[in-house]
Amino acid sequence: MALHRLKSLTVGVPDVARTAEYYVDFGLEQVAPGRFATVEGGEQFVLEPSRVRRLLGLTVAVDDADDLGRIAANLKRLDVPAQWDAAGLRTREPVADIVVEATVESRLVRTPVPATPYNGPGRLDRADRRAPALSRTGPVRPLALGHAVIGTVDQEATQRFFTDGIGFKVSDVVPGRAAFLRCSTDHHNLLVQRAPITFLHHTSWQVSDVDEVGRGAMGMLAEHPERHVWGLGRHHIGSNFFWYLKDPAGNFSEYYSDMDAIVDDQLWTPGSFEGLHALYEWGPPPPPSFLNPEDLAAHMTGAHAEGS
Repeated sequence: MALHRLKSLTVGVPDVARTAEYYVDFGLEQVAPGRFATVEGGEQFVLEPSRVRRLLGLTVAVDDADDLGRIAANLKRLDVPAQWDAAGLRTREPVADIVVEATVESRLVRTPVPATPYNGPGRLDRADRRAPALSRTGPVRPLALGHAVIGTVDQEATQRFFTDGIGFKVSDVVPGRAAFLRCSTDHHNLLVQRAPITFLHHTSWQVSDVDEVGRGAMGMLAEHPERHVWGLGRHHIGSNFFWYLKDPAGNFSEYYSDMDAIVDDQLWTPGSFEGLHALYEWGPPPPPSFLNPEDLAAHMTGAHAEGS
């Protein structure tokens, strides 16, 4: 795959300082005002002032300048303008109005995380000792940016831009509603879903295992229970454990672990899923505000009230 990772996101929010405090609590490292890094991915998240919350920009990493040339040729066939040179390409998704960049980057060398030992019937991987997760006391730090989910008024056109133009691949679909797209070996790095307006639904951040999902969320909720949205649970599409929280601007942020990996495209067949079963395998049912965020009506009328 010429594309090899989702490098970074730029998100617009009405109050950068207040939203930045939330993401410091979430475990991202603030390397400059409104700019954040993960443990392994480097700087991957930028907050900028915006009248309403929205995804302003998305950057993907490619291997070399030839990859940029292929993207430029693809976009030309779609009649989408782009500016590019040997170091990077810049274009704009015309429906959702997102600046999309592709830059030449080295591939991440991921640090293997030791498997957590679990006891089970006939399998004692952790005999005569307590679970190691019980001794974790440090703050939870996301290892890397995983994916973003966006709503768009023309789902097919936005999907076509990212697949036929940029080079994302389809992992699974919810017919007529959404497509799970990847630019790495992760099951998805971008979910494009049908919506009455363009908006950012959530960003997702990888941690090492389900214990870190739980520890991260509980830490976020200890003094701010109003941040809770949905979790703990396990998705069906993508298979990952999840817990969703809400930042002060109204964007959801997800801790996740154990997502499906697609290393050989020939061995993966995209599936078609319907109903809530496509959304989760187990866990509490999703609240209505997750499926239809409460501020969408305000967005549609041009108003905006920042969440608590």
